[in-house]
Amino acid sequence: MKLENFQWDHDADGIVTLTWDMKGRPVNLLSMSAVADLGQVAETLAKDVTIKGLVITSAKDGNFCAGADLEEMAVYAGKPSAESVKAAFDLMMNVHKTFRKLETSGKPVAAALNGTALGGGLETALSCHYRVAVDDARSQFGFPEGQVGLIPGAGGTQRVPRLIGAMGALPFMLESRRIGAAEAAGMGLIHKVVPQAELIADAKAWVKANKSAGQPWDNRDFRIPGGGPFSTSGAQVFTVGNAMLRQKTYDNYPAQRAIMSCVYEGLLVDIDNGLKIEARYFVKMLMNPVSRNMIRTLFLSMQELGKGARRPQTEAPVDVKRLGVLGAGLMGAGIAYVSASAGIDVTLIDTTQERADSGKDHAAKLLDKQIARGKATPEEKVEILSHITATTEYAALKYVDLILEAVFEDRDVKAGVIGKADAVIGDRAVFGSNTSTLPISGLAETSTRPESFVGIHFFSPVERMGLVEIILGKKTAPRALAAAIDFTRKIKKTPIVVNDSRGFYTSRCFGTYTQEGLRMVAEGIVPPLVENAGRMAGMPMGPLEVLDSVGVDTALKITRAARKEVFKSETPDETEALMASLVEDAQRPGTKAGKGFYDYDERGKAARLWPEFLARKKNWRTDAEVQELITRLLVIQALEAARCFEEGVITDPRDADVGAILGWGFAPYTGGPISYIDTMGAKAFVALCERLSAAYGPRFAPNALLKDMAANGDNFYRRFGAKSAA
Repeated sequence: MKLENFQWDHDADGIVTLTWDMKGRPVNLLSMSAVADLGQVAETLAKDVTIKGLVITSAKDGNFCAGADLEEMAVYAGKPSAESVKAAFDLMMNVHKTFRKLETSGKPVAAALNGTALGGGLETALSCHYRVAVDDARSQFGFPEGQVGLIPGAGGTQRVPRLIGAMGALPFMLESRRIGAAEAAGMGLIHKVVPQAELIADAKAWVKANKSAGQPWDNRDFRIPGGGPFSTSGAQVFTVGNAMLRQKTYDNYPAQRAIMSCVYEGLLVDIDNGLKIEARYFVKMLMNPVSRNMIRTLFLSMQELGKGARRPQTEAPVDVKRLGVLGAGLMGAGIAYVSASAGIDVTLIDTTQERADSGKDHAAKLLDKQIARGKATPEEKVEILSHITATTEYAALKYVDLILEAVFEDRDVKAGVIGKADAVIGDRAVFGSNTSTLPISGLAETSTRPESFVGIHFFSPVERMGLVEIILGKKTAPRALAAAIDFTRKIKKTPIVVNDSRGFYTSRCFGTYTQEGLRMVAEGIVPPLVENAGRMAGMPMGPLEVLDSVGVDTALKITRAARKEVFKSETPDETEALMASLVEDAQRPGTKAGKGFYDYDERGKAARLWPEFLARKKNWRTDAEVQELITRLLVIQALEAARCFEEGVITDPRDADVGAILGWGFAPYTGGPISYIDTMGAKAFVALCERLSAAYGPRFAPNALLKDMAANGDNFYRRFGAKSAA
């Protein structure tokens, strides 16, 4: 027997320890090769009388298995030919047959989980008769498949509800929750949690004591915990579950619907037929364009960008060990926190010591929340805060590797701090500006070293948002870009690279969503309908709630500046007038004041749309077609992304799609605005834009690039492909 991914150790007691150690990978993956290995193991386990039992563990630190190899799955994704459907179905049924051989071998099989087990990794463990996990706060257990448009496909939808019942299984899988070892044990997914030193010994002891182990669902008298779908409790679970699923997803995510169907249908039959049902649904989801787009954007592209795909390969690595942050407000303090958490020494500067200290205090409060949730220790808090020095002295920046200014979004204010820092930093230091709208080339003019000046745009709140938008000015040198990307990767964020423009890529495209929502309201469409259309489109919030979140006053200021500087107009349009009336007449600037388009409760949560705003108009339109509103909100964003390509603001579809989903929450089920266009097809998208332009105005007019792609049957991923920034 030749194993490619596992190490075999047969001890004197007849127990085999199978150690998973995938070559050339930092974590184990349930690949086709690994399944083939497990197939050989299952055959040998059943036939070899000298083997008394099996323990499966891993050689990877803190990781049992991170899930299926999605690169292998991507070969079939979105390609519903008869050949690919059959190949994918046969592949999944081979996984099921392999795991069934393990659990019906007649020998006890234990999983010694030395760390995280996700997706296919957890499903591998569930095919074992006993699961013991190491007591490690880093460990995570769950099924993230729904986040990329798939379902648990290696038995998860069948084994989990048979272990813990549909009531516990459905939320766990539908929400793609990741839980720790203790919670997993409490749910019944894991039998026991032990210290690292006892892990293998505990698994072997169980094997010795359970010579005729089997799975509960293979017993003749097995009953589904909580009852089957036709029981009183089961009927309630699926009735309420379907309603809640519709409420949360608006049926935009077919994988979540498929998970519900898999569990329901699978619990009506025996385990083997249930696994066939799961395989059929898995293949159906795999062939769906939603799955293809989500796998490409949220897994493959994110991995590539996170590994530095857009980094200039000619530049040597830049290890940012010392960082200067100018401005200790929420953005600056957030940047200081994530940087210090990565072991970077941070000099945090503001105009007064009190303000600088408040920035460090913000980091301390974030750490206190982490401690309260069990995700950090007091010792770690002390260590992280020791990396932050709060001061007013620019001289402290002398030896920093990178500067990040995060002061007020005003060109003159930024120019002032840039000049002060420029006077003291070393020749090799790179200067980054955390601006969301101001052109980088213009800010670089205030620096004595424009070639070392680059935009590094974070999103709020910094500690939660995973994206960093890196903006190249006209004179930005490759080393500055390399430093920005290396720094972003060090703090575990995903970088995208764009070229200079007012609003760059994210702010520019995102602004079209809120503007279109305002236009709908200005057209007289009742605001609750507009807000619900936004959520039904797949956006995290309605356009008016988003405006409150970013600040209606901030949006008003940006709109006015663009009108005067870009459009050279002195006449406000109806959307600007609408915001001005809210901010200046009603003194309702948004969430930060507890009042904007919405009223907010003491926790800062939107309670209701402001009644007086709704009362301003007596004849609101309630007859607007919801699907038309959804289409307008999505198309206007995707069209602006296409314009950014035509203007050279963005050059790589990966940056466009990943940046849209991570940066402003563009409907994830689409795979991003460029995938949205490509899936529809340029010809169909152009026709749609022309119809919308005729109905609502020239802002929907398709640009020349789209028309050219439509004429030539081209798409963005084919034309622009994956490009490096070299």
